[in-house]
Amino acid sequence: MSTTILHRRTRIVTLEPGEEIAALCEPDDIAIRPDADGWSVWFVGEDGAMDGYEEPYPSQQEALWAAKAAAEFASSGG
Repeated sequence: MSTTILHRRTRIVTLEPGEEIAALCEPDDIAIRPDADGWSVWFVGEDGAMDGYEEPYPSQQEALWAAKAAAEFASSGG
């Protein structure tokens, strides 16, 4: 079951294996999803388009730190 935190007015959704981003996330959410190579960070756009970092993070905690940093950047108007 996914977990959601709110950081700087941005929802960060951590998914479990097999959960789909499109089913659980809304526009402007950041999704963290486990995959074969680690933990991927994805950004959900207004039209449902997704963009993510090229390399996954080795741990869920590192992916969460990256997602929080992105949320802080977005909240600062960046």
